[in-house]
Amino acid sequence: MKNIIKYLTCAILLAAAMAFYVMTTLPDGRLHVYMLDVGQGDALLIRTPSDQFILVDGGPDDTVLNELAEVMPFYRRDLNTVILTHPHPDHVNGLVEVVRRYDVKRVVMTGIDYDYAGYTAFLEAIAEGDVQVEFADGKDMTIGGVLLDMVFPLATLQGQTFINANNSSIVFRLIYGNTVFFFAGDCELACEEKIVASGESTGTDLSADVLKVGHHGSRTSSSDAFLDAVFGSRPVGLDEQFYALISVGADNSFKHPHPETVDKLQEHSVRILRTDINGQIELISDGVKTIVR
Repeated sequence: MKNIIKYLTCAILLAAAMAFYVMTTLPDGRLHVYMLDVGQGDALLIRTPSDQFILVDGGPDDTVLNELAEVMPFYRRDLNTVILTHPHPDHVNGLVEVVRRYDVKRVVMTGIDYDYAGYTAFLEAIAEGDVQVEFADGKDMTIGGVLLDMVFPLATLQGQTFINANNSSIVFRLIYGNTVFFFAGDCELACEEKIVASGESTGTDLSADVLKVGHHGSRTSSSDAFLDAVFGSRPVGLDEQFYALISVGADNSFKHPHPETVDKLQEHSVRILRTDINGQIELISDGVKTIVR
C-alpha cells in the first residue's frame, strides 16, 4: 500500500509539474526576441505574438540546438522561417542540423555564390528536407502578427559573388506595434552607406528601439551616420530605453566588440547587452514598450 501511495504521489507531482511547464510556455500574445548564446557568431530566435518561430542565423556550431531547446517548448519542433543573413561559418554552420532536426517551413537567404563546405551542407539539407526557399529581394514579409521590413538588399543577389560576404547580409527591421528591432547582420561600412543613402533618398524610416549590432561590434561596422539613422531620430524619453545587442564570444581572438564601437553606442545613450557578459538575452515587447527579462 505504501508503494502504491508513493507511486501515486510521484505521478501527481509529475503531472502537476508538466501542467505548470505547459502553462508557462504557452503563447502570451507578446513578441519575444532571444539573442542566443552561441559564442563568436550570431543566432537569434523570434517568437511572434501569434506563436510563430523565426530563427535568424545559427551560429558557428551545434550550440544553437541546446539554446533552442532552452527557450522553445519541448512539444514544438517547428520553425516558420529560418533566415540566413549571409553564409559565413559563424552564421551558417549551426543551421545545418537545425534544418535536419526541425520542421522548417521556409528558408530566406540571398543565394549568393559562396564556396564554403558548411554553406554547401546547408543547401543540401534544405534540398533533402524539401524546404521552401525564398531569395531576399527587398519585399517585406508579415509573419505571425509582426512585419519584417526588409532594408537590404533591395534587389536579388542570387548567384552574385562578393569579395566580402558581410556586405551581402540580409538586414531588416522587425516591427510590432510601436516597437522596432533592427537586425543588421554583419553589414559593414559599405553596406551601411547604401542603407543610409537609400533611406535618405526615399525618406524611409530606419529608426529602431533595439539594434542587433552589425558584425559583433567590429569597428568595420556601426558608422556614425548609421547609428544616427537608427537611434538619432527619436528623442529618448524618461520612460523609453534603447538597446544595443552584441553577439560575441568571450575572449574572442577578434577582440570584439571594439572599444570604438562601444564608445559610439554609449554616446547614443543605449543600454548595451552582450552575450559574453549577459549570456542568453531575452527582450519582450507588448507593442508599446520593450523590456529585458
